[in-house]
Amino acid sequence: MDIEIKKYLFDIQESINSIEKYLGGKRDFNVYMADKMLRRAVEREFEIIGEAMSRIEKIDSTINISSKRQIISMRNRIIHGSDKIDNEIIWGTIIRHLSTLKIEIENLLK
Repeated sequence: MDIEIKKYLFDIQESINSIEKYLGGKRDFNVYMADKMLRRAVEREFEIIGEAMSRIEKIDSTINISSKRQIISMRNRIIHGSDKIDNEIIWGTIIRHLSTLKIEIENLLK
């Protein structure tokens, strides 16, 4: 695997770990919504994940990561439409998809 791709995979892994650290063991949507700094930190990590995913896609589109296009699209919505960020979609992504992405990234880095 290309060293540049490994760097982007590592960036994604770091951002996933950061999101998990920010949220702690207790994941509560109401706590998330009440804390603007937490929301902005999570959004920033998703920007990093999406940007890294976009760069991986440009280097080697055959790398198999589920929801690759959706992750890149979310990054674009966060960056270009900050007034239209849907916190429920971000939260749903955290709850439903982040653990799968984490496993996929860990497997690619092995």
